[in-house]
Amino acid sequence: MDKLTKTFSAPQAPREFGFWLDGAWEGGRDLFERASPGHGVPVTRTPRCTTSDLNAAVAAARRAFEDRGWAGLSGADRAGVLLRTAEILRRRRDEIAFWEVLENGKPIAQARGEIDHCIACFEVGAGAARLLHGDSFNSLGDGLFGMVLREPVGVVGLITPWNFPFLILCERVPFILASGCTMVVKPSEVTSATTLMLGEVLAEAGLPRGVYNVVTGSGRTIGQALTEHPDVDMLSFTGSTAVGRSVVHAAADSNFKKLGLELGGKNPIIVFADADLEDAADGAAFGISFNTGQCCVSSSRLIVDHRVAAEFEAILVQKMKKIVVGDPLDEATQVGAITTDAQNQTILSYIDKGKAEGARVLTGGAALDLGRGSYIAPTLFSGVTRGMSIARDEIFGPVLSSFTFETTAEAIGLANDTVYGLAASVWTKNIDTALTVSRRVRAGRFWVNCIMAGGPEMPLGGFKQSGWGREAGVYGVEEYTQVKSVHVEFGKRNHWIP
Repeated sequence: MDKLTKTFSAPQAPREFGFWLDGAWEGGRDLFERASPGHGVPVTRTPRCTTSDLNAAVAAARRAFEDRGWAGLSGADRAGVLLRTAEILRRRRDEIAFWEVLENGKPIAQARGEIDHCIACFEVGAGAARLLHGDSFNSLGDGLFGMVLREPVGVVGLITPWNFPFLILCERVPFILASGCTMVVKPSEVTSATTLMLGEVLAEAGLPRGVYNVVTGSGRTIGQALTEHPDVDMLSFTGSTAVGRSVVHAAADSNFKKLGLELGGKNPIIVFADADLEDAADGAAFGISFNTGQCCVSSSRLIVDHRVAAEFEAILVQKMKKIVVGDPLDEATQVGAITTDAQNQTILSYIDKGKAEGARVLTGGAALDLGRGSYIAPTLFSGVTRGMSIARDEIFGPVLSSFTFETTAEAIGLANDTVYGLAASVWTKNIDTALTVSRRVRAGRFWVNCIMAGGPEMPLGGFKQSGWGREAGVYGVEEYTQVKSVHVEFGKRNHWIP
């Protein structure tokens, strides 16, 4: 254990937060108390905001947008604020990671790595702010010139989930800000602390009042009201496909606001016989166990060449048995606690379904009693068929289902046999196979001989029922803009009326 583990432990009393409105803290009247999923003690108290609070936040964001105090700045000036934010996050890295662990249950080492990624998001967003541009058309004849302008879409509503409270926030906020938009954020009720803390960080970095606002509370009240709000120009939602569907209906029934959606996944990891099996097994173990499998891009379907299936599963079992499950504040921990009681029960119910439907448990398959908190052993099922619940449904936990294939076409067919299309991975030393599979599997993110690799320079998003739009990088800034065509005529007009 290093210094952080020795220094930090669960607090003696919960930390109380307000909500972040127009650049300052506002006190909450009714508070939600959050217990740490890894320690079972109260750690935070956050406001249950009202629709009046939400309306005030949207009004603040609208004022901040219309007064041009942010949208009217140069890209260089916006970039300066984003770069200063990155520096403050670097300074407060351990503190933010600590509160992320307490509310979410993820391992402290993972949380610090996520804050590093968030810092990179603000740095990339700063560069994108300076590079954002439109286009010109000098091909309309001697008397007409065309310009294409990218303008900020306006007030953005941002609804984030509990599995990566700060990471998913920071994969969006810098790029929304780079575009010149203002925003109202609604984090998950159970993991609001770090989203609120970002308000302080942005204010210290020089972000004008009202550009970033946070309202806390339940999705059924505050989230629904934000989705339906007529003065919100765009909504970005990350969560389940089922809730995403309701977001689409709500947005259509209000003001046809633009939507960005990152939804569910049932992601394949395809292993060919010529792959480095040790590497692939390590990738598969990581891909299903990272963040306790509570990850939209978790590789939850193993599709392995039948010629090496038994050998590969044996290697993978040994890998998964060595994964350290434990106290999230322990540096040695690789898999922490399940974030909510409801999710814990969901995962265990799917493990029971897998057993009942005839799949074989090769390792894991049960809850772990560590004295406090909710923990589940990383689980591998073999002999899975396409019709099983564990083969088709997003479990959102450390449960991996193993299939076999005989031909490349069969592997691709298995990979695409899902309503989702968020991410995929292939392991092979054959470049022809790698390129064929990567081009034919329908997924928004694809990894060859790696998993969950890359940085915020690259776009994030899904195909099919995994969502709409793209986040991060230049694509992520463009997502929060409107395109305007401008035509400039010069010279004497050719009159329609003689």
